[in-house]
Amino acid sequence: MMIGGSALIVLLIVLSFYFTSGKSRLNVNTERITISEIKKGPFKDNIPVNGVVLPLTSIYLDAIEGGRVEEKFVEDGAVMKRGQPILRLSNTDLELNLVQQETQVFNLLTQMQISRNAAQQNTVTKLNQATDVDNLLKEAERVYKLNKTLYEQKAIGLQEFKESENNYLYQLQKKKLADQILTQDSTNAKIELEQQRQSYDRTRNALELMRKKVGDLIVRSPIDGQLTSLDAEIGQSKNKGERLGQLDVLDGFKVRVDIDEHYISRIYPDQTGTFTFAGKEYTLKIKKIYTQVTAGRFQVDMEFEGEEPKGIRRGQTLQIVLSLSDETEAITVPRGAFFQQTGGNWIFKVSENGKTAYRVPIQLGRQSIDLYEVLEGLNPGDKVITSSYENFGDIQELVLKN
Repeated sequence: MMIGGSALIVLLIVLSFYFTSGKSRLNVNTERITISEIKKGPFKDNIPVNGVVLPLTSIYLDAIEGGRVEEKFVEDGAVMKRGQPILRLSNTDLELNLVQQETQVFNLLTQMQISRNAAQQNTVTKLNQATDVDNLLKEAERVYKLNKTLYEQKAIGLQEFKESENNYLYQLQKKKLADQILTQDSTNAKIELEQQRQSYDRTRNALELMRKKVGDLIVRSPIDGQLTSLDAEIGQSKNKGERLGQLDVLDGFKVRVDIDEHYISRIYPDQTGTFTFAGKEYTLKIKKIYTQVTAGRFQVDMEFEGEEPKGIRRGQTLQIVLSLSDETEAITVPRGAFFQQTGGNWIFKVSENGKTAYRVPIQLGRQSIDLYEVLEGLNPGDKVITSSYENFGDIQELVLKN
């Protein structure tokens, strides 16, 4: 027993030394793996992305004035004409302010009319007074000239002549004063009426603005288009500026595409992508790039090159192949699940006799839908395992069995 135990310990030591000092091996059935050949040929750098079909132009519909939803004239999805009512809001404060503004305008208009009538009456009075002054001046002038002639002929005395002269000079001064008063009153009346007219115009403009605000309680379509995302129910209160929905212009579509932030430095306007719809291939071109990254992704807008697919709808998801470069010659390896375990840093290369496969370090570059570009570690004609390495663990060498 002692000899047998000692022999077993020695055997375990030898086996342990054998497996730890040499390469670890694993038998693998070739029917359960994928063996691919390294090739050199045309390569086009592209990536698969998903895009959502959106209208080419959308206009957001916001509440210009706040209020309570009283009536809906149409439902979500309706095709609208410019100016067509969508819904009606009520706002008691605005409607009360409109009544008060109308009353203020009416009062100002009445006051203007009263002031105009008073100014006209005052003008008539002043003109009558001026007429009386003119008449008195003419009479005083006549008496003065007559007495002057009689005084020169010694027909009257100096006292009577001086009295007529003083009366004439007095009426002459009174005439000048009356003319000044008439001119000043006319100027003052014009200034007062102009001020009242300006005040009335300002109040009238405020009234028109208030009427427009009340008119905005009826929400109307600003363009011809399709109403979408309408968020309003009877009895619901909406604040000023709150989003009510949007209108889509029915003159074309664009595609909003999500792209991994890893490619943000390689995306430029006018890059193209293709997708297949109803058995036909279509081309898209990048028109706008949104550089804001959210949850590791950014977005671009792509528009159709040439005709749009018939039957395409808003909200539809498209699978797009986005080209990142022109076609070039490159050494390539087919895409496979091996990348998830290796990160593209190494791969199992099949030996020339096809009986084993061993790890080799590699460096991958660009990628397409089906291929990776090989920069280092492999040559055309080499064969590699491209299926999953999930069950291989840290195995260094695979023994391939048929």
